[in-house]
Amino acid sequence: MTIAVKRVYEAPAAGDGARVLVDRLWPRGISKDRAKIDYWDRDVTPSDELRKWYRHEHRKWSEFKRRYFAELDDNPVALGKLRAVIAAGPVTLVFSSKESDLNNAHALKEYLERCV
Repeated sequence: MTIAVKRVYEAPAAGDGARVLVDRLWPRGISKDRAKIDYWDRDVTPSDELRKWYRHEHRKWSEFKRRYFAELDDNPVALGKLRAVIAAGPVTLVFSSKESDLNNAHALKEYLERCV
């Protein structure tokens, strides 16, 4: 299982594998053609409530992950679909946040590496 993380504004690369958008909202200022997204399921993204609560405040990172992982645990159908995409080959989790490290893409990667 190979999971990478990349900002959607970075150019797609041949080694990305399946590009999975992990944001609830479509990224601003980027066309679907340019983004080259292969899979997008809002059900594996943080809820609106959680996303708005977190606001990329670093002090909330641990609690954000705990809450996000609980949301993922409660959604086995969506996770099953995502696991099928991952099983097919390399995957790049694509996000739009300016926060490069403490974001839901990195949290999802951590969750998947522990649970897949």
